[in-house]
Amino acid sequence: MDHESIALDAMGGDGAPQVGLRAALQAISELRIPVILVGPMKRLRREIGRFRPLPSGLELVDAPDVVAMDEPAVSVLRSKRRSSLTVCAELVAEGRAAAMVTAGNTGAAWVAARSALGMIAGVDRPALAAILPKPQGQTLLLDVGANVECKPHQLLQFALMGSFYAESVLEVDTPRVGLMSVGEEENKGGPRVRERHLALAAAGIHFVGNVEGRDVFLGDVDVVVCDGFTGNVILKVAEGLGEMVIGMLMEEARHSPMYGAGLLMAKGAFRSLRQKVDYTEYGGAPLLGVDGSCLIAHGRSSPRALRNAVRFAHSYAHSDVIRRIRDKIHQVMDQPAQGGDRPRA
Repeated sequence: MDHESIALDAMGGDGAPQVGLRAALQAISELRIPVILVGPMKRLRREIGRFRPLPSGLELVDAPDVVAMDEPAVSVLRSKRRSSLTVCAELVAEGRAAAMVTAGNTGAAWVAARSALGMIAGVDRPALAAILPKPQGQTLLLDVGANVECKPHQLLQFALMGSFYAESVLEVDTPRVGLMSVGEEENKGGPRVRERHLALAAAGIHFVGNVEGRDVFLGDVDVVVCDGFTGNVILKVAEGLGEMVIGMLMEEARHSPMYGAGLLMAKGAFRSLRQKVDYTEYGGAPLLGVDGSCLIAHGRSSPRALRNAVRFAHSYAHSDVIRRIRDKIHQVMDQPAQGGDRPRA
């Protein structure tokens, strides 16, 4: 194996390790991406026992400890130091893998990644960045779960990383960055939001001001910055709404021959709509800020979702985004702000 491989946490998410194993096999056979499957060796061997020898492109690495979804994040540093999360992060740090993918405990994943990979200089905390659909293009939303509360300078870091990620990966020229609030007016949202507004306005990015929830899906904005609690609620509502709309259309089609015929005639558009609102198309969210490639997938990811996460992680790891974000943060930190003070990125 080499640095082209993706370290996949076999013990993360619902249905582990079977889901992880199936995702690894799909990534190898369909995408030609080598995978290092990480978990308790005896259990992995038992699950993959019908393969003699192992499929080309698949490597198994032992990680005897498993972190449950409800365990404290710090367990990866204390009671479960050889967890599958920790071993995945170490494989990336050692250069044996280009990136890590997990559908496990989000908090424990970012603690493991931060411990093994370190943080980009100038970044306090990592942020999970999710891609959400809109009629024309996409919106990058961060943070969506890594940090429940954020200080103004941390949101500034998220804005810088999100802006550059949107430019480099999503190919958006001069991304428009908005701050989530309860209204578009600058004085809305109380003193904490106003303080955050001022920090982003001086960041040297294309900051368009405050935005509201509807702007994530309908507004003229490419990147939306918020704390992890707010972002996670938006993300989960979007997932639930998308599934509900698709389910209602299917139900109507079953009960009405006319609707069914209409959907059949518009199956191309229907397929396109389904892909846009389906979170499994991207597979997971990159953990921006850590000095290495880490992708965190949904806890109930299917094999297809994890396969797509492996594909996305491979692309992300080879996009040179981390180095460019590192340079951007360093550049902003070195620029004096108005009044001669150095900005805190």
